[in-house]
Amino acid sequence: METGTAASAPTWSHDRNLASDADYDVFIRDIYDQYGPLLTRYAARLLDGDWHKGEDIFQETAARAWKHARFLGTRNESLRPWLFTVARNLVIDHHRARQIRPLEHMPVEELDASSDNTASTIDSHVVSQALRELNEQQRTVICLMYYLECSVAQAAEHLGIPAGTVKSRAFYAMRALRRTLEKQGILGV
Repeated sequence: METGTAASAPTWSHDRNLASDADYDVFIRDIYDQYGPLLTRYAARLLDGDWHKGEDIFQETAARAWKHARFLGTRNESLRPWLFTVARNLVIDHHRARQIRPLEHMPVEELDASSDNTASTIDSHVVSQALRELNEQQRTVICLMYYLECSVAQAAEHLGIPAGTVKSRAFYAMRALRRTLEKQGILGV
């Protein structure tokens, strides 16, 4: 297989040695294009439908592929199995971590929504005020799913309600939260 001319976009192949940053960029872009949706779906399925955590697993898998790009870029035939094995191992690690540190059953009122160090103090305060305006069921679902990063299945198990009810409450809670923030002038209409 011959590599293309200078006019064509570079792609990695089994006879190509990754040497430059551009080669690494193309390698990772190809992983995202070819395997991103597949790996995310695979990981989400292993995580009981938690799509967001599945995306996190894919991101970590891509990061590890980037770290091993020199080796993987020369072994095109074994890239797919390697990526799926890494994703599976990351999911297993996630499940093991959950077993060691299971979701604690604490009242939602005790959750400190302002402990997020990445958001500014003002934003945290505004969101905390907006959360107080939600009803208790909506506030509980928001805290479980967004602050504790529980999947729908985990939140349903914690609350003892069907997963569909959790989804419905989360939808209406986010809609009410958005309306509250719009009234305060934080979000544009």
